[in-house]
Amino acid sequence: MPRVPFDTLPEPSRIWVFPASRELTASETSRLLSEVDTFLDGWAAHGAPLRSARDFRHGYFLVVGVDEDAEAPSGCSIDALVRSLRTLGREMGVTLVEHDPVWYREGDAVRVVSRGDMRVMAREGILDAATPVYDTSLTRLSDLRSRGLERPAHETWHGRAFFGVPSGR
Repeated sequence: MPRVPFDTLPEPSRIWVFPASRELTASETSRLLSEVDTFLDGWAAHGAPLRSARDFRHGYFLVVGVDEDAEAPSGCSIDALVRSLRTLGREMGVTLVEHDPVWYREGDAVRVVSRGDMRVMAREGILDAATPVYDTSLTRLSDLRSRGLERPAHETWHGRAFFGVPSGR
């Protein structure tokens, strides 16, 4: 029961998006997913197995989901996941749990910049509110499925933070 295919998780499932600080190679992706699968196979909250799954998108984004209706994760179980990914990232020479940078699409490439650089690029008109960005703040599978991870900046918190788009637009 613990690990299931990602597409079988129900809509209200809780998700976490773990963005890599750089694009992972095929061998790094394979290692990441293998180690995450091993972790999820034993992931539990207070001894109760968690019905969970993972997905990897765009060469950068690990998405881990858990069916809270089957068993809710505890703070300790979430901390264990983050610790595991932090350790794995150090071993692989990549950061997997940092959310300060901004990921956006430029043509066919995913770019990673600091928030400061994003502000400068927005102010100078290099990027605008239509720029496709990756919203790593998603917490519900239903949002990922209905809106996607990649959206125009004006549809995400990026629009407010960098382009002055009012809330609710």
